[in-house]
Amino acid sequence: MTQQNRFAQTDPALAAGTRHAGFTVTRAEVVPELSGCAYLMRHDATGARALWLACADTNRSFAISFRTPPADDTGVFHILEHSVLCGSDAYPVKEPFVNLLKTSMQTFLNAMTFPDKTMYPVASTNVADLENLMGVYLDAVLHPAIYARPRIFEQEGWHLEVDDDGALSYNGVVFNEMKGALSDPEDVLYQELSRALFPDTAYGHESGGNPRAIPTLTYEAFLDAHARHYALSNSYTVLYGDLDIDRELAFVDERFRAATDRGAGAPNPLLLQAPVRPARRVVTMATAPSNSTIGLSYVLGTAGDRTRVLAVDVLLDALCGSNEAPLKRRVLDAGLADDFSAMLADGVAQPQAMFVLRGLAEGAGERFRGLVEDTCAELAESGIPRDKLEASLAQAEFNLREGDFGGYPDGVALSIAAMSSWLYDDDRPLDYLRYEDALTELKAGLEGDYFERLLRELVCESEHCAEVEIVPVEGGDAAEEGAELSRLRATMGEKDLEAVRAEVAALRAEQEAPDAPEALATLPRLSVADVEPPAPEAAPEDVEAPLPCIAHELDTHGIAYVYHYFDLRGLDFSDLPWVGVLTDLLGKLDTERHSASDLDTAVEASLGGLDFFTETYSRDDDPTYAAPALVVGASSLSEKVGALAELPSEVWGTTRFDDLGRVRDILTQRRVALEQYFVSSGHTAAAARANAYFSSAAVASSAMAGLEYYLFLRELLDSWELRSPDLPARLSELAARVFVADGVTVSFTGSADDRARFWEAGGTLGLGAGGDAARRLAVPSPAPRNEAFLIPSDVSYVVCGSGRSALDRGTIGCWQVATRALSYDYLWNEVRVKGGAYGCGFRRTSEGLRAFWSFRDPNIDATLERYDGAAGWLASWDGTGEELEGYVVATVASHDAPVKPRQLARRQDVARFGGKRPGWRDAVRAEELAVTADDLRALAATLADESAPTGICVFGGREAVEASGVPFDAVTELVR
Repeated sequence: MTQQNRFAQTDPALAAGTRHAGFTVTRAEVVPELSGCAYLMRHDATGARALWLACADTNRSFAISFRTPPADDTGVFHILEHSVLCGSDAYPVKEPFVNLLKTSMQTFLNAMTFPDKTMYPVASTNVADLENLMGVYLDAVLHPAIYARPRIFEQEGWHLEVDDDGALSYNGVVFNEMKGALSDPEDVLYQELSRALFPDTAYGHESGGNPRAIPTLTYEAFLDAHARHYALSNSYTVLYGDLDIDRELAFVDERFRAATDRGAGAPNPLLLQAPVRPARRVVTMATAPSNSTIGLSYVLGTAGDRTRVLAVDVLLDALCGSNEAPLKRRVLDAGLADDFSAMLADGVAQPQAMFVLRGLAEGAGERFRGLVEDTCAELAESGIPRDKLEASLAQAEFNLREGDFGGYPDGVALSIAAMSSWLYDDDRPLDYLRYEDALTELKAGLEGDYFERLLRELVCESEHCAEVEIVPVEGGDAAEEGAELSRLRATMGEKDLEAVRAEVAALRAEQEAPDAPEALATLPRLSVADVEPPAPEAAPEDVEAPLPCIAHELDTHGIAYVYHYFDLRGLDFSDLPWVGVLTDLLGKLDTERHSASDLDTAVEASLGGLDFFTETYSRDDDPTYAAPALVVGASSLSEKVGALAELPSEVWGTTRFDDLGRVRDILTQRRVALEQYFVSSGHTAAAARANAYFSSAAVASSAMAGLEYYLFLRELLDSWELRSPDLPARLSELAARVFVADGVTVSFTGSADDRARFWEAGGTLGLGAGGDAARRLAVPSPAPRNEAFLIPSDVSYVVCGSGRSALDRGTIGCWQVATRALSYDYLWNEVRVKGGAYGCGFRRTSEGLRAFWSFRDPNIDATLERYDGAAGWLASWDGTGEELEGYVVATVASHDAPVKPRQLARRQDVARFGGKRPGWRDAVRAEELAVTADDLRALAATLADESAPTGICVFGGREAVEASGVPFDAVTELVR
């Protein structure tokens, strides 16, 4: 068989009943959705479950998972997920996980705690590297150092600290992570709904850990949880891709046979909850008043009914997927809140449909449930609009066929999907990998009342549902923690305090002690010789078309992608926030041909997606260069390429902006989304803001979609009655200036035939010449500053950025290697391990901007001090040749990581607009391979350059910001 079709049918050598390296195949079958086969197995000696998803993908993966349903809120399985990766019997170093991040060719390396399972997936395009990763991960979960090093539990879980005045505090990576996570009302709402829906099962507990409960976890209970749950009889292993399966099974078998039998008790049970209908619950939370939230959840059945789960997903999209969907429209018109949405919470034994209201109006809590259930009853009785259902089903089908899993390699995403059924039934690992039969059944259901019956059962006749309201208050968890620590302090004498100080000192000494050379030598390493030549990258071409066109002729499996880049340099800077408003509104309002509702239906029925967004292109050699663009992206199946040409141009050319009620709804939802982003991803927001201290391109980006845009949007909504009457004319005039043929470049990814049909259907895409050829855009000069932005959070996001340095002689490739060293060595040890932040890193852009960042950080000033130490650390870096080679290998592997066709095309487009010369990626790769230790040390002068402009940006809670010694130029309350 050829490489293309060798997985099209099952291998007779792997038939059911055959034995391979200690494993027995129990089932083999073709899985057309994967263009491959699945082989289900059992490990003869231990009973461990195994699955090989065999296909032609060379981005191979491995995952081992354990069933870990929690019995309390201590987060023990989350702490274990972190802790087992902190050294093991065969690899007795403090951070083998970090060493792999620094030195392997991984395309994915992480671990994940879910409500009922813990997963350890890895991926690599290099077989030797994949086996290295597998070996370290298997030893980590089966023989972790936690039994010999109790302070791993203190570092990753929790420990007490005491300051010079005798005041106590908690610290620990997971403790701080969960303080950040549970500062988000959405996370609190989900957990409280789960607690109400599943009072007698594991899902009633917070698997990540509640900061109020985490300090009750003892080291002994921590070890007991590992011994009982990390047994191979409680495990699930997934291998994926083009593998020599006998070789890999032998590799796994050897390690499984060497596993320690700890003779522990049984794992926690994972039971189904009998239906309950608890009374409406009100939960107080310390957060901004605008974060008032209410959720309504209905259990839809069990994970075993794959078709029903997919049907509910389609149903929720049809009812609530856009502002014009019938249930969402009804709720928005009732004026109950700023935003309303619905979501499917699956990947658990009993999935649920959730309806969420955010930014509540007075009395919304009492009216919400009745409005939802009455509307659902009406729709179940009168019928759900068939065009909405058909469009939502078409959208679901597109997404399933496209198989774009975001940042996850296919094998990792499919391993997670397999666990959505396999965890609950040993014989059913493929339910959520297959979808053709379910789609066929749902299409047939459109002809009858299948979806109406489903809606009636799900909502109107539910015997298993709950309602929770989150009410913002002052104080909350932070006050409770302070009171708790004060009570504990009152019970402690000076000897107790000294014992705490001594234990912290011992923990710090252990954290700071270097790994022994013989311990480091145990880690598997690749050399530069293991780095394979890069796969050739298909180059785009400029082709003849009615408008300037970049063609990316890539294998997209029958999907066409088009991006329209509209140059905004003919605008005034004051226009840029209005461009942001334009992108938020387009595709959501009436056009000349369609009502907003009909447009939404047409887009879902014919396109895979239609997005309007902005981005700004910079130049490596010119920090004043800024080329903002409005980008329109769309996709479709090959047979619907006509709609791909027609619908986007209809939207940008004929949208009506005069329905001010709908406009206000949309912009309010955007404001709410940005506020949630600031709380959950403050490090990204703060880094973008810091870039705007030094880069004109970043200033333009902030005005259109970043923090400046948010402030503009908030002021616009606050003065709506005064400003809204002028909005329709202003936006129509702006659209007429932006969407012109003179200012657009079209990028098409797909086959030449599809591209020809696209241009035949679209012509000039309805664009007139009419552009302003003058590039008059003048972006205000960036200015360094120190700023703090207040968010309702118990942790902070701390960024220190710097502009271009005259001392910077480093190549892009050299800085890429240095970034890995700084992020995974110095910063990891200082900011995460010792400081307790959940995440941290360093980045240097190709334009020469530098930034240190932290994520869910209990500190501000201490973290900034640690950033200041980075230059000294790099100047004296004395890593071995092997360590440097590891950094180089990992950096090059990241550079070479495979991407989907759409992602490749977008990367090439952005490089083009940023003035990158042909072959620039090859040049950077060569720079990475050529880096020496002296090159890295030489970069320290740039980090230490006091003449380079510097700025600090912090997103954090009021108490932390006010306690900081940073001389902030401005402190702004973001979420009110």
